[in-house]
Amino acid sequence: MKISLIALDLDGTLLLPDGTVSPKVAETLTIARSKGIKLVLCSGRPLPGVLPLLEELDLENEGDHVITYNGALVQQTNDGKILAHHTMDHNDFLEVESLSQKLGIHCHAVNDQGVYTTNKDISYYSVRESFLTTVPLRYRTVEEMDPSILISKMMFVEPKEILEEAIAQIPAAFAEKYTLLRSEDFFLEVLNKSASKGQALRDLAAILEIPREEIMAIGDNGNDLDMLEFAGMGVAMGNASFEAKEASDYVTDSNVHDGVATAIEKFAF
Repeated sequence: MKISLIALDLDGTLLLPDGTVSPKVAETLTIARSKGIKLVLCSGRPLPGVLPLLEELDLENEGDHVITYNGALVQQTNDGKILAHHTMDHNDFLEVESLSQKLGIHCHAVNDQGVYTTNKDISYYSVRESFLTTVPLRYRTVEEMDPSILISKMMFVEPKEILEEAIAQIPAAFAEKYTLLRSEDFFLEVLNKSASKGQALRDLAAILEIPREEIMAIGDNGNDLDMLEFAGMGVAMGNASFEAKEASDYVTDSNVHDGVATAIEKFAF
Protein backbone atom coordinates (compact mmCIF):
# COMPACT_ATOMS: atom_id res chain seq x y z
CA MET A 1 0.00 0.00 0.00
CA LYS A 2 1.35 3.42 -0.98
CA ILE A 3 0.54 6.28 1.39
CA SER A 4 1.12 9.77 -0.04
CA LEU A 5 -0.82 11.86 2.51
CA ILE A 6 -1.63 11.38 6.18
CA ALA A 7 -4.47 13.43 7.71
CA LEU A 8 -4.06 13.78 11.46
CA ASP A 9 -6.64 14.79 14.03
CA LEU A 10 -5.10 16.56 17.04
CA ASP A 11 -6.85 16.15 20.39
CA GLY A 12 -7.07 12.51 21.43
CA THR A 13 -5.05 11.45 18.38
CA LEU A 14 -1.77 13.21 17.64
CA LEU A 15 -1.60 14.88 21.05
CA LEU A 16 -1.11 13.44 24.51
CA PRO A 17 -3.60 14.50 27.21
CA ASP A 18 -1.26 17.35 28.19
CA GLY A 19 -1.37 18.74 24.64
CA THR A 20 2.12 17.69 23.61
CA VAL A 21 3.45 15.36 20.92
CA SER A 22 5.36 12.36 22.26
CA PRO A 23 9.01 11.99 21.17
CA LYS A 24 8.21 8.70 19.40
CA VAL A 25 5.37 10.22 17.38
CA ALA A 26 7.43 13.32 16.54
CA GLU A 27 10.28 11.12 15.30
CA THR A 28 7.90 9.06 13.16
CA LEU A 29 6.41 12.19 11.59
CA THR A 30 9.91 13.44 10.74
CA ILE A 31 10.69 10.13 9.03
CA ALA A 32 7.39 10.29 7.12
CA ARG A 33 8.22 13.78 5.83
CA SER A 34 11.70 12.60 4.79
CA LYS A 35 10.00 9.92 2.68
CA GLY A 36 7.94 12.55 0.86
CA ILE A 37 4.68 11.80 2.68
CA LYS A 38 2.48 14.89 3.14
CA LEU A 39 1.23 15.50 6.66
CA VAL A 40 -1.98 17.49 7.09
CA LEU A 41 -3.23 18.50 10.52
CA CYS A 42 -7.05 18.31 10.61
CA SER A 43 -8.55 19.97 13.64
CA GLY A 44 -11.74 21.42 15.02
CA ARG A 45 -9.61 24.26 16.36
CA PRO A 46 -9.35 27.65 14.65
CA LEU A 47 -6.09 28.37 12.86
CA PRO A 48 -4.50 30.32 15.78
CA GLY A 49 -4.88 27.21 17.94
CA VAL A 50 -2.94 25.09 15.45
CA LEU A 51 -0.08 27.48 14.58
CA PRO A 52 2.25 26.40 17.43
CA LEU A 53 2.00 22.76 16.31
CA LEU A 54 2.61 23.64 12.67
CA GLU A 55 5.79 25.40 13.75
CA GLU A 56 6.86 22.60 16.10
CA LEU A 57 6.40 19.93 13.41
CA ASP A 58 7.95 22.07 10.63
CA LEU A 59 4.75 22.07 8.59
CA GLU A 60 4.88 25.69 7.44
CA ASN A 61 6.77 25.10 4.21
CA GLU A 62 5.71 25.48 0.59
CA GLY A 63 3.38 22.60 -0.24
CA ASP A 64 2.13 22.18 3.34
CA HIS A 65 -1.58 22.52 4.14
CA VAL A 66 -3.85 22.57 7.19
CA ILE A 67 -7.55 21.85 7.74
CA THR A 68 -9.19 23.74 10.62
CA TYR A 69 -12.66 24.40 12.08
CA ASN A 70 -13.58 20.74 11.43
CA GLY A 71 -13.20 21.22 7.69
CA ALA A 72 -14.66 24.69 7.25
CA LEU A 73 -11.24 26.11 6.29
CA VAL A 74 -8.45 24.69 4.11
CA GLN A 75 -5.26 26.73 3.79
CA GLN A 76 -1.68 26.66 2.63
CA THR A 77 0.48 27.05 5.71
CA ASN A 78 3.45 28.89 4.22
CA ASP A 79 1.47 31.94 3.08
CA GLY A 80 -2.04 31.46 4.52
CA LYS A 81 -3.67 31.24 1.10
CA ILE A 82 -7.23 29.98 1.48
CA LEU A 83 -8.18 27.09 -0.78
CA ALA A 84 -11.67 26.55 0.67
CA HIS A 85 -13.68 28.35 3.35
CA HIS A 86 -17.28 27.40 4.06
CA THR A 87 -18.57 30.06 6.46
CA MET A 88 -21.77 30.95 8.27
CA ASP A 89 -23.28 34.44 8.09
CA HIS A 90 -25.25 36.64 10.49
CA ASN A 91 -28.55 34.99 9.61
CA ASP A 92 -27.04 31.62 10.48
CA PHE A 93 -25.78 33.07 13.75
CA LEU A 94 -29.27 34.32 14.61
CA GLU A 95 -30.86 30.97 13.80
CA VAL A 96 -28.39 28.94 15.84
CA GLU A 97 -28.45 31.37 18.77
CA SER A 98 -32.25 31.40 18.74
CA LEU A 99 -32.38 27.60 18.85
CA SER A 100 -29.95 27.56 21.78
CA GLN A 101 -32.29 29.88 23.67
CA LYS A 102 -35.29 27.63 22.93
CA LEU A 103 -33.35 24.58 24.09
CA GLY A 104 -32.06 26.39 27.17
CA ILE A 105 -28.39 25.68 26.48
CA HIS A 106 -25.24 27.72 25.97
CA CYS A 107 -23.72 28.36 22.57
CA HIS A 108 -20.88 30.32 21.05
CA ALA A 109 -19.58 31.27 17.61
CA VAL A 110 -15.95 30.99 16.53
CA ASN A 111 -13.70 32.65 13.97
CA ASP A 112 -10.04 33.72 13.95
CA GLN A 113 -10.88 36.90 15.86
CA GLY A 114 -12.70 35.38 18.78
CA VAL A 115 -15.04 33.00 20.56
CA TYR A 116 -18.29 34.98 20.73
CA THR A 117 -20.96 34.19 23.30
CA THR A 118 -24.26 35.94 23.95
CA ASN A 119 -24.59 34.22 27.33
CA LYS A 120 -24.00 36.62 30.23
CA ASP A 121 -23.45 33.56 32.45
CA ILE A 122 -20.54 32.46 30.28
CA SER A 123 -20.16 28.69 30.04
CA TYR A 124 -17.07 26.99 31.42
CA TYR A 125 -16.80 25.27 28.03
CA SER A 126 -16.63 28.61 26.20
CA VAL A 127 -13.78 29.66 28.50
CA ARG A 128 -12.09 26.31 27.87
CA GLU A 129 -12.43 26.68 24.10
CA SER A 130 -10.90 30.15 24.21
CA PHE A 131 -7.99 28.92 26.33
CA LEU A 132 -7.22 25.84 24.24
CA THR A 133 -7.42 27.66 20.91
CA THR A 134 -5.65 30.87 22.07
CA VAL A 135 -8.53 32.92 20.62
CA PRO A 136 -10.02 35.78 22.73
CA LEU A 137 -13.36 35.19 24.45
CA ARG A 138 -15.82 37.99 23.64
CA TYR A 139 -19.23 38.56 25.26
CA ARG A 140 -21.70 40.25 22.88
CA THR A 141 -25.43 40.66 23.04
CA VAL A 142 -27.29 39.62 19.90
CA GLU A 143 -27.74 43.29 19.02
CA GLU A 144 -24.00 43.95 19.42
CA MET A 145 -22.91 41.25 16.99
CA ASP A 146 -21.51 42.71 13.77
CA PRO A 147 -23.96 41.69 11.00
CA SER A 148 -21.10 41.53 8.49
CA ILE A 149 -19.19 38.95 10.54
CA LEU A 150 -18.25 35.63 8.95
CA ILE A 151 -18.30 32.67 11.30
CA SER A 152 -16.42 29.43 10.73
CA LYS A 153 -18.46 27.37 13.18
CA MET A 154 -20.87 27.56 16.11
CA MET A 155 -21.04 25.24 19.10
CA PHE A 156 -23.70 24.12 21.58
CA VAL A 157 -21.84 23.56 24.85
CA GLU A 158 -23.14 21.80 27.96
CA PRO A 159 -22.32 18.78 30.15
CA LYS A 160 -23.01 15.48 28.41
CA GLU A 161 -26.40 14.69 29.94
CA ILE A 162 -27.83 18.17 29.37
CA LEU A 163 -26.48 18.32 25.83
CA GLU A 164 -27.92 14.94 24.89
CA GLU A 165 -31.36 15.99 26.09
CA ALA A 166 -31.11 19.13 23.96
CA ILE A 167 -29.87 17.24 20.89
CA ALA A 168 -32.97 15.03 21.03
CA GLN A 169 -35.09 18.17 20.63
CA ILE A 170 -33.28 19.66 17.61
CA PRO A 171 -35.76 20.01 14.71
CA ALA A 172 -35.12 17.81 11.68
CA ALA A 173 -35.09 20.84 9.38
CA PHE A 174 -32.24 22.38 11.38
CA ALA A 175 -30.24 19.14 11.25
CA GLU A 176 -30.69 19.01 7.49
CA LYS A 177 -29.61 22.62 6.98
CA TYR A 178 -26.27 22.39 8.81
CA THR A 179 -23.45 19.94 9.41
CA LEU A 180 -23.78 18.77 13.03
CA LEU A 181 -20.74 17.14 14.66
CA ARG A 182 -20.32 15.69 18.16
CA SER A 183 -16.63 16.49 18.66
CA GLU A 184 -16.67 15.95 22.44
CA ASP A 185 -19.25 14.73 24.95
CA PHE A 186 -19.84 18.39 25.85
CA PHE A 187 -19.76 19.88 22.32
CA LEU A 188 -22.18 19.78 19.42
CA GLU A 189 -20.68 21.76 16.56
CA VAL A 190 -22.80 23.49 13.91
CA LEU A 191 -21.19 24.26 10.56
CA ASN A 192 -22.00 25.23 6.99
CA LYS A 193 -23.51 22.20 5.27
CA SER A 194 -20.47 21.99 2.98
CA ALA A 195 -18.02 21.82 5.89
CA SER A 196 -16.61 18.65 7.43
CA LYS A 197 -13.18 17.08 7.73
CA GLY A 198 -14.03 14.46 5.14
CA GLN A 199 -15.26 17.01 2.59
CA ALA A 200 -12.19 19.20 3.22
CA LEU A 201 -9.88 16.22 2.79
CA ARG A 202 -11.69 15.29 -0.43
CA ASP A 203 -11.27 18.85 -1.76
CA LEU A 204 -7.58 18.95 -0.84
CA ALA A 205 -6.94 15.54 -2.39
CA ALA A 206 -8.49 16.74 -5.65
CA ILE A 207 -6.35 19.89 -5.64
CA LEU A 208 -3.18 17.88 -4.97
CA GLU A 209 -4.26 15.11 -7.37
CA ILE A 210 -3.77 12.42 -4.74
CA PRO A 211 -6.13 9.43 -5.05
CA ARG A 212 -8.06 8.53 -1.90
CA GLU A 213 -6.44 5.09 -1.97
CA GLU A 214 -3.13 6.80 -1.09
CA ILE A 215 -4.56 8.70 1.89
CA MET A 216 -4.42 7.63 5.53
CA ALA A 217 -6.62 9.43 8.06
CA ILE A 218 -6.20 9.00 11.81
CA GLY A 219 -8.82 10.16 14.32
CA ASP A 220 -10.74 9.38 17.46
CA ASN A 221 -14.13 11.07 17.60
CA GLY A 222 -17.42 11.90 15.89
CA ASN A 223 -16.01 14.86 13.96
CA ASP A 224 -13.50 12.48 12.31
CA LEU A 225 -16.03 9.97 10.96
CA ASP A 226 -16.38 11.07 7.32
CA MET A 227 -12.61 11.70 7.13
CA LEU A 228 -11.97 8.14 8.31
CA GLU A 229 -14.53 6.82 5.82
CA PHE A 230 -13.15 8.84 2.89
CA ALA A 231 -9.51 7.83 3.31
CA GLY A 232 -8.24 4.68 1.68
CA MET A 233 -6.91 3.72 5.10
CA GLY A 234 -8.97 4.98 8.00
CA VAL A 235 -7.32 4.46 11.38
CA ALA A 236 -9.04 4.90 14.75
CA MET A 237 -7.09 5.39 17.94
CA GLY A 238 -7.32 2.79 20.69
CA ASN A 239 -9.01 5.47 22.79
CA ALA A 240 -11.47 6.36 20.01
CA SER A 241 -15.24 6.34 20.25
CA PHE A 242 -17.15 3.24 19.20
CA GLU A 243 -18.42 5.10 16.12
CA ALA A 244 -14.91 6.08 15.03
CA LYS A 245 -13.69 2.51 15.37
CA GLU A 246 -16.65 1.24 13.34
CA ALA A 247 -15.88 3.77 10.57
CA SER A 248 -12.23 2.73 10.34
CA ASP A 249 -10.23 0.01 8.63
CA TYR A 250 -7.83 -0.43 11.53
CA VAL A 251 -7.67 0.34 15.25
CA THR A 252 -4.22 1.35 16.49
CA ASP A 253 -2.86 1.91 20.00
CA SER A 254 -4.13 4.78 22.15
CA ASN A 255 -2.70 8.29 22.02
CA VAL A 256 -0.81 7.68 25.28
CA HIS A 257 0.84 4.63 23.71
CA ASP A 258 2.04 6.29 20.47
CA GLY A 259 -0.83 4.97 18.36
CA VAL A 260 -0.13 7.43 15.54
CA ALA A 261 3.44 6.14 15.25
CA THR A 262 2.24 2.52 15.30
CA ALA A 263 -0.19 3.10 12.42
CA ILE A 264 2.26 5.06 10.28
CA GLU A 265 5.01 2.46 10.72
CA LYS A 266 2.59 -0.35 9.87
CA PHE A 267 0.96 1.12 6.76
CA ALA A 268 3.13 3.96 5.40
CA PHE A 269 6.72 2.71 5.85
